[in-house]
Amino acid sequence: MKRPLVSVIIPVYNGARFIAEAIESVRAQNYEPMEIIVVDDGSTDETSSIVQSFKDVRYIHQKNQGVAVARNAGIENSRGELIAFLDADDYWAHNKLDIQVNCLLKHPHVGYTLGMQRNFLEPGTVRPFWLREEHVLMDHIGFLPALLIRRQVFHVVGLFNPDYKISEDVEWFTRVEDACIRRMVVPEVVLYRRIHNANLGYQLKGGNPLLLKALRTSVHRKRLK
Repeated sequence: MKRPLVSVIIPVYNGARFIAEAIESVRAQNYEPMEIIVVDDGSTDETSSIVQSFKDVRYIHQKNQGVAVARNAGIENSRGELIAFLDADDYWAHNKLDIQVNCLLKHPHVGYTLGMQRNFLEPGTVRPFWLREEHVLMDHIGFLPALLIRRQVFHVVGLFNPDYKISEDVEWFTRVEDACIRRMVVPEVVLYRRIHNANLGYQLKGGNPLLLKALRTSVHRKRLK
């Protein structure tokens, strides 16, 4: 059976510290065919030169517009039947794509699959208040970087909302859930999520108004149905 092309999209902004490790974890996958697309959201550090040193990686540069716009640019420039995302400071298990592609091939009615995530603190990083201790000690279901999704799902629910500079993934997932797209969760750890003091949400204090907005909008959609 011909295996589907997987497009791996990595948005990055000033990610020179970890981007090479993220790319290497994709290149080390025991699956092919795939394409790797890095969308640089206006980095001012050494990100550009590091990414472009990988000759098998497609590099797209845009002015700084936020991660939602970067992910959308990656989707629009991709060719794969299946799409995966990786954040520039995380990395994948070597068999991530193989496991999740097999899941979707065996279950054609399923729109996307998630895998398990293992958090780890970068040495010298204090655990942020929003990260419970058990979420460091125990594996749990991952989110966007633990996803593999069929391209046609985006035709149903749309792309990421650029109005959300943070929690854009939550807002998008609420649309996926509200559209009743079927999913499956594989039991293996597919994502290693790095917690460090430069994470986009690391310094959040108090509530996240965009997260609350996404959830309220989802409730309103369901009521309209």
